[in-house]
Amino acid sequence: MNINAHFNRIMHVVSLITVVHFSSSAFAADKVTLIVGGYEKQIYLPAKLAENLGYFQAEGLDVKLLNEASGVDAENEMLTGAVQGVIGFYDHCVDLQTRGKFVESVVQFSQAPGEVELVSNKYPEIKSMAGLRGKSLGVTGLGASTNFLTLYLMVKAGVPLGEFVNIPVGAGTTFMVAMQQDKIQAGMTTEPTISRLLKSGDARILVDLRSIEQTKRALGGAYPGAALYMSSDWVQKNKPVVQKLANAFVKTLYFIRTHSAAEIAEKMPPEFYAGDKDGYIKALADGKGMFTPDGVMPAGGPETVLTVLSAFSKNVKGKTVDLSKTYTTYFVKNAK
Repeated sequence: MNINAHFNRIMHVVSLITVVHFSSSAFAADKVTLIVGGYEKQIYLPAKLAENLGYFQAEGLDVKLLNEASGVDAENEMLTGAVQGVIGFYDHCVDLQTRGKFVESVVQFSQAPGEVELVSNKYPEIKSMAGLRGKSLGVTGLGASTNFLTLYLMVKAGVPLGEFVNIPVGAGTTFMVAMQQDKIQAGMTTEPTISRLLKSGDARILVDLRSIEQTKRALGGAYPGAALYMSSDWVQKNKPVVQKLANAFVKTLYFIRTHSAAEIAEKMPPEFYAGDKDGYIKALADGKGMFTPDGVMPAGGPETVLTVLSAFSKNVKGKTVDLSKTYTTYFVKNAK
């Protein structure tokens, strides 16, 4: 091979390498960090499920999920710009607007909280929320949605603020130990913690918010719970990325709707079962109805949330809230 031919061959290889390099750069995945208020909780199941099904990757997204025990801590991480979005409860969008912070639900995962107020079986005389006067009540964190709903249910039952105490105890084992040690006499939590305490005989249900029907009876309407919410300003500046996230989560909600609890459980990390896979599957089968079919905000849901928060929150009571700015259906309705 002469020198010119050899040189031409080298240059051809170099040009191919260059093309490959720029092509891979052009199609580099969009990096997004989302913080989840406890991704082992079934209420936030779509987060890990979307990841394990490969739906983020299929959309060209590089999504990092951070785990945080409390929704209020997750909210603060987003407000500081440390993360781009939160998988937490929609009611934070309403609460934050009264403090001049505009965030919005871009995919609404659920139309019911998926939570339960449990009471310790050490207190068989307690039959209702009114019976919790003077007691210590466990919540995920102060300012978390479990805190909001507990305050509302107590006020609704005629127990004024100040005549009970809310204690942040997290979820899972920390919640269970707090109840077993009588640090709390009742508390609001989610699956699989609910099933674990019922199975152990340590607690029983006072108020069940796991289905849309039960939620309407307790709260007066649909109560949109788990959602992907983000800063409104970030959403406006990053619409293509938000659309990809919506595409992935709408596909995930479709998967939930069209597969059995057992099939869904197979896609989740085994440690999420908390040592009881059958119990995890049963809880999921009983609670699947809380999820929206398509990520769309349930009709009347924002109004219910505003009514609930206005009943006890000094931040919200008497304030004007533009509910239309607390959520959007644009991305889920345009999802592929």
